[in-house]
Amino acid sequence: MTLQVLVAAVKQNTHDLAARMNLKTDAIIINQDDYFGYEEIHLDNSLIKAYTFAERGVGLSRNNALFRATGDIVLFSDEDIILNSSYADMILKEFAACPSADMILFNVKVDKRRSTYRHADHKRVRWYNYGRYPTYCIAARTKKLHSANISFSLLFGGGARYSNGEDSLFLHDCLKKGLKIYGSPKNIGREEYRESTWFEGYNEKFFYDRGVLYHFLYGIMAKPFAFRFLFMKKAKLCQEIKLKQAFQFMKSGMKQAKSF
Repeated sequence: MTLQVLVAAVKQNTHDLAARMNLKTDAIIINQDDYFGYEEIHLDNSLIKAYTFAERGVGLSRNNALFRATGDIVLFSDEDIILNSSYADMILKEFAACPSADMILFNVKVDKRRSTYRHADHKRVRWYNYGRYPTYCIAARTKKLHSANISFSLLFGGGARYSNGEDSLFLHDCLKKGLKIYGSPKNIGREEYRESTWFEGYNEKFFYDRGVLYHFLYGIMAKPFAFRFLFMKKAKLCQEIKLKQAFQFMKSGMKQAKSF
């Protein structure tokens, strides 16, 4: 099996980026800037194809990379991820040990300010626990994604109309298409902390955008899931905007989403 890393970046020097990320395998970098370009970078024994597009939207970058992917396994990544030197061996061994896995979600060490879910052991990822993973932890069988015609939403994520959620929607669609997803306790890298490019606080837009996302994730169950989300996290989310008003903003987003 071969592994190919798919990197989403913005205004990066692709030569420096490839070295900084510690890429040890073939990779595709989609770099969003203000011009169009292409180059091939040979780093040790790896071929890194670097495309630069004058466009915006992280979902668009991930799709551009996925559509061009040729490796047996793809690992999605970002410009601020530093991969462990043994990441390729760890990922390929996990897929070899679990032939039924179409996708495996790995651990990536992040700053405590951006804490996310971590696996303590191997486990199956299902409908009740898929909505907590970042894209940069996802590795998948390329042919399975291509044959299922799965791609990232262009509505959500950095540079898109609505803030975040493209990762949850992607996993939602993978489960809907019947892909088998597993979690692995293997740590494949770490994230270099940086300020969010989209988060501006728990304001009206945050709740409105989350309402749009919940419509696509949960359908007729969007409202109860939204209320549960707000109630469980009200100490953090509702310091400036009270729970009742935040819920109204989320419902407004759900209503808007129905017109799409």
